Amino acid sequence: SLRCSCVSGASGVDETHVFISSGENVHLRCNNALHDCRSTTWNYNRFSHSGTDELISLGIKKKNTERRERLSLGSDCSLNINNISKEDYGSYTCRQYVNDKQQGTDAHVYLHVLHVSQTEISAGLSVTLSCQLYSYPRVSCDDSVGSERIQLFWVNQAGVKLTRSDSRYQISSSSDHCIITLNTTLLNKDHNREWRCEVTQNNQLKTSVTYSVKSSDKLTTADPNSQDTTGTLLSS
Repeated sequence: SLRCSCVSGASGVDETHVFISSGENVHLRCNNALHDCRSTTWNYNRFSHSGTDELISLGIKKKNTERRERLSLGSDCSLNINNISKEDYGSYTCRQYVNDKQQGTDAHVYLHVLHVSQTEISAGLSVTLSCQLYSYPRVSCDDSVGSERIQLFWVNQAGVKLTRSDSRYQISSSSDHCIITLNTTLLNKDHNREWRCEVTQNNQLKTSVTYSVKSSDKLTTADPNSQDTTGTLLSS
């Protein structure tokens, strides 16, 4: 089951932060749900100043949302989203309405999506893997979510962090946009080698994406379909 980091807002507003890898399914809990989900409305905002997209209205899935086929309402009034993409990051708000009047306060869920993309493999068999955490609001990886620092790392199959001191790898990062990039020249011995991008919050692993290298004959290539985007979800 998905576990998340839950913090309370300054005004007593319920806030939850959920970290997920692209390609996964996610379960967003509604912490203000009443006994009957017919009072539940789920709204979505990608940016702080973007328009609001109503996904669920009084327990019924809206027909005009582009993600309709991937959405469902759980028996506990949670919002379930299948096959998460990097476009799904943002703020999800659960509200309760009875007789057109809102009951209680908003329950906010902030969804952070970890995604790895690759460049085409160039002559010389070099590959660049970019790992980005998509967040609302756009957090800095030097910044904090709930006063807890967020960091991105590339690690090898043994779980050892790759650093700039290793001449085989070029590691670069942008803390402002939560991106860390791995560039390397592929070798024949890299067949079935894996590199994993991890996101931590307050030094606790939240989720990861694994990239696998596949070889054919003497030519080493990276199979774009070999990227394991199911991720690994660990308890906070």
